[in-house]
Amino acid sequence: MSNALPRYGWYGDDFTGATDTLSVLADHGQKALLFLRIPTPAQLARAGSLDALGIAGATRAMAPEAMAAELDTAGRFFAGLGIDLLHYKCCSTFDSAPHLGSIGAAVRALRPHFRNPLVPIIGGQPNLGRYCLFGNLFAAAGTGGTVHRIDRHPTMSVHPATPMAEADLRRHLALQGLGEVGLVDYRSYGGSDADDFSTGLAGAAGPLLLDVARVSDLAVIGRLIAGRAVAAEPMLVVGPSSVAQALVGTAVLGLASETATAATASRPPGPVLALVGSLSPVTRAQVEASSGYVRIAVDPVRLLGEVGYAGVLRQEARQMLGEGNVMLVTDRPAGAPGDTAKVAAATGELLRAIVAEASIARLVVAGGDTSTLAVRALDIWGLSHRAPLVPGAPLCRAHSDQPRLDGIDVVLKGGQMGPPDFFVLVAGR
Repeated sequence: MSNALPRYGWYGDDFTGATDTLSVLADHGQKALLFLRIPTPAQLARAGSLDALGIAGATRAMAPEAMAAELDTAGRFFAGLGIDLLHYKCCSTFDSAPHLGSIGAAVRALRPHFRNPLVPIIGGQPNLGRYCLFGNLFAAAGTGGTVHRIDRHPTMSVHPATPMAEADLRRHLALQGLGEVGLVDYRSYGGSDADDFSTGLAGAAGPLLLDVARVSDLAVIGRLIAGRAVAAEPMLVVGPSSVAQALVGTAVLGLASETATAATASRPPGPVLALVGSLSPVTRAQVEASSGYVRIAVDPVRLLGEVGYAGVLRQEARQMLGEGNVMLVTDRPAGAPGDTAKVAAATGELLRAIVAEASIARLVVAGGDTSTLAVRALDIWGLSHRAPLVPGAPLCRAHSDQPRLDGIDVVLKGGQMGPPDFFVLVAGR
């Protein structure tokens, strides 16, 4: 079904996660489009009738003051569209901190525009290996990897910007200013009263964390959220793409699941350009397992401090793209620089310069902050879903007013996503 005005909106705290939600909706037959900024009237007109509308943001890498300004504007925009439910899409690992990417700051900024007294927080996404039990978050290390409590996860516990030192999401979010967070643990969904548990929550208000241990939990959660979203005022919901997974089977918000048209992921003619900014061991192993690319090492210290270095990289990449696929790989800095946002922004400008001179068929960016800042540097205003690729990293189509960018394939991958042969897969399909 397609409605003139969407009733479901989502704001992604980074670009990779925002495309995952786009993929969930499209895979269930919904017409959805992800804008890279608040759309202009002309861009909305080009998008046409939508079931769901998203905005890809960068709040995961912002301080609370910057988040407040960004999200107040976004909340006002979504409320003006008449959205019944706004999904604040955070990372499935909930990596955030009081000073950076604060989920509490996001709720405070958006809540005035979505005044439903209940703020559900969905705490897991099983298809990505994320589980929440008794309020504690667990995550797999890579696709199909060992599941760790998040504060013992080999990557997320030592994340360079927002290390996860607390597994209890209620405590984690309370430190970000959400105060007392209620909990519905996963046992509520499995008994004979599973379909009626929402009756006991009819008067629930404030932030409420919902465990997710199994895929089947999401259907029960979806019924609760959909019912409360239309029974009172428009609702704000926090969580990864499991929010969309929970709601696509409910007709209440106009998101009844439909069969999506089969799509093909075959690669159009032309080279693939990959930019790897993630330092995750999962991504680094994928780089080592890749073939079919010419690799160009990017020294972040030189990129930030050496005049002319970016020009040398640009010229080398342009020459190699004339012969085949190219992978730009940011080196791991030996101590400095500590500002990963500056490195991500600099690699984004490098990418913009390369794409301005070379024709490519497919762009692949690995790394949450890198993806956000790199793609924002390009003259692309929107992404639509083209086909599934791997969980958490779908194949998208770029929308741009620049003919050389309009219609190219785009794949945005978080550090933990994808199988070992990810880069081989993305170049071959």
